[in-house]
Amino acid sequence: MGTDDINQIAVELYESERQKNPVNNFVDKYPQLDEASAYKVQEKLIEIKSSRENTKRVGHKLGLTSKAKQNMMGVHEPSYGVLLESMQKYEGDPISLSGSIHAKIEPEIAFIFNKEIKGPAVTVAEVMEATSYVMPALEIIDSRFHGFSFTLPDAVSDNSSSSLFMIGERFQRLDDLDLRLTGMVLKKNGEIMSTATAANVMGHPARAISWLANKLYKVGQSIQTGEIVLSGSILAAETIEPGDHFSVSFDRLGSVEITFTE
Repeated sequence: MGTDDINQIAVELYESERQKNPVNNFVDKYPQLDEASAYKVQEKLIEIKSSRENTKRVGHKLGLTSKAKQNMMGVHEPSYGVLLESMQKYEGDPISLSGSIHAKIEPEIAFIFNKEIKGPAVTVAEVMEATSYVMPALEIIDSRFHGFSFTLPDAVSDNSSSSLFMIGERFQRLDDLDLRLTGMVLKKNGEIMSTATAANVMGHPARAISWLANKLYKVGQSIQTGEIVLSGSILAAETIEPGDHFSVSFDRLGSVEITFTE
C-alpha cells in the first residue's frame, strides 16, 4: 500500500475523531489495506496526534485478547494500539463524553515495567520478571467507524479503538499474586454488571503482553522501561451514557472508578 494512501487514511481518522464524525470502513475503498498496512496507518495517526496535540507515547494497549472476540472478527491473534499521555485521566476527575462518538468502557489490568521487554521470543515468565507493578484500569474505547462496525485492518488503523484510560492509584507488586485467579467485579451505577477472573485475557494477562513484545519486535519496536501496558479487556465492553458511574474492583489489586458527564 502506498505512502499517500496510508497518510490519507490517517488524516481522515484524525479528523473523524476531532470532529466526532464517524467514517465508513476503509477496506471497501482500499482493498489493499491489510494488517501490515494498517499498523503503518496507526503509526502515522500517532505521529499526527502527537504533533498536533503536543503529546507523547506512554505505552500500549491490547485488543481482541479473548477467543470469542477473535472468532467474531475472524482473526487468530490480538491487536495493539498506542497510549498517549493526553489519553490518561485521573481518579476524581469526571470525564465528559462530548468528545466521543459512541464510547464504551472495558475493565483491564495495567502493567508498568522496570526494564525493556524486547522480542522475538518473550515468555510469560520474562514479562512477570520485568513487571514493576500491576494495577486496576478502565479503558474508554471509541471507534471512529459507523455503528462500531469494522474489520481488523480498519480497527488497527484506528489505533485499536483507543480513546482514554485511567489506572488505579494503588500499585501492587506481583509477589505471590496469581493473576490468572484474580477476581474482578464491574459495577455500573452501583449495580453489579459482571464478574470474571483475569484468566479471560488469553489465560493470563502476561501472555497478552508477551505477544505484544514479540509483535512489536517485527516492526523494530519494544516495550520500554516505565511504559504502561493495558493487557486487554476482561469482559465485553459496556456502553456509556452521561451520568453513568462505573467502578471495577480486583482481589488484592484495589479498585478504580469513573463518573461520566455530558
